[in-house]
Amino acid sequence: MATQVDVVIMAAGKGTRMKSLRPKVLHRLAGKPLVNHVIDCATRLQARRAVVITGHQAEQVEAALAPLAMGALPLQFVRQMPQLGTGHAVQQAVPVLDDDGVTLVLSGDVPLTQADTLHALLQVCDGQHLALLTLDLPDPTGYGRIVRGPGEVVQAIVEHKDASEEQRRIAEIYSGIMAVPTRLLRGWLARLDNQNAQGEYYLTDIVKFAVADGLPVLAHRIHDALQVAGINSPAQLAELERAHQRRVAEALLEQGVRLADPARLDVRGALTCGQDVEIDINCVFEGAVSLGDGVRIGAHCVVANAQIAAGAVIHPFTHIDGEKLGVTVGEGALIGPFARLRPGAELGADVHIGNFVEVKNSTLAAGAKANHLAYLGDATVGERVNYGAGSITANYDGANKHRTVIEADVHIGSNCVLVAPVTIGAGGTVGGGSTITKDTPAGALSVARGKQLSVPNWARPQKAPKKA
Repeated sequence: MATQVDVVIMAAGKGTRMKSLRPKVLHRLAGKPLVNHVIDCATRLQARRAVVITGHQAEQVEAALAPLAMGALPLQFVRQMPQLGTGHAVQQAVPVLDDDGVTLVLSGDVPLTQADTLHALLQVCDGQHLALLTLDLPDPTGYGRIVRGPGEVVQAIVEHKDASEEQRRIAEIYSGIMAVPTRLLRGWLARLDNQNAQGEYYLTDIVKFAVADGLPVLAHRIHDALQVAGINSPAQLAELERAHQRRVAEALLEQGVRLADPARLDVRGALTCGQDVEIDINCVFEGAVSLGDGVRIGAHCVVANAQIAAGAVIHPFTHIDGEKLGVTVGEGALIGPFARLRPGAELGADVHIGNFVEVKNSTLAAGAKANHLAYLGDATVGERVNYGAGSITANYDGANKHRTVIEADVHIGSNCVLVAPVTIGAGGTVGGGSTITKDTPAGALSVARGKQLSVPNWARPQKAPKKA
């Protein structure tokens, strides 16, 4: 855009119908607060700044958004106290806006507007006109109606509560999104009054001022209701979540991903897939997840912040959560069922992690196996290691974490405890039930357990007879 764009995001409302202590704009859709979706969209527009209007629980909203304030899109906060309508809200933002730009007004509870739609609206505005984003709805109840005059020029927006019966039959509604030259907006806002059914200052009244001033009011009409759907209740939030997830699923299907049931998929971040990826039912993907060619994800898996290489199989009920450190799974690896990979797990090619095995901040080289009921934390595991059922690395001494090194071709028996820091030499074997506290030499059998004792003819204690 030749003209600078300043985005104003209205996020002051109470959201009474949400019946929640949490501010409405901080409720989550696809794993992210509603208002964050709006900010992300504004960032893709390469706007000059975003001004977030807060009011109800302003401190909580501002604190939640503070980490974004120094991001790619500079954020400012202004407060609307008390909340006297949409026009009053934008009046609070005008003092921090520059007259050389276009103000794009968005709502913090309308999360799925697309950047290309807003680009088109800004093109209609062209730095000169008041431009409205509009939509035809089968049931426009509750929305402001677009009243057009001769030549289909917009004459007014009439709020539902103030509309006549004839006006309520109009299907074209105002979405709540507009683009307007800031120099004109400033003057029109100064002329607002609250002589209406709600006793509020309506932003939509600037349309009649533009018409009175002889400035054509233009509309960019779209046909995708999901892009302008707002959230006012838990039911609406759930409905929009499913609609959004269905669109995500459809996009994946278009790419060639095989989904067992598109209705039972949740993507709460960015999911990228190679060819011939298969995803079973009720899987959740969070953060940044990459699935290589031929990856198969079993039913009921949760995968967050992970890179899974080609040919890997994630069996059902596996939980992978990389958090900030991430998780990587090598080519052809087999994970689960009921496995847990935590931050910092780095698994090489053909690694096997079986049922009820937990791996945290550990690297496992190619071909290593931990198939049953085991824990590997803060460990470096070499190639072809076989890690026995029930064995653990004791990596925490109550104050500090320590590392365990298991060199290539080691066999760890069942129910062993490796007390870090410790190194198990290459090719060594640790006998089942051993507690290893010292480094072991390469190729050695290491056993550290109490001597077995059997007492012949031993009788268990008996309970005394009950008294009559």
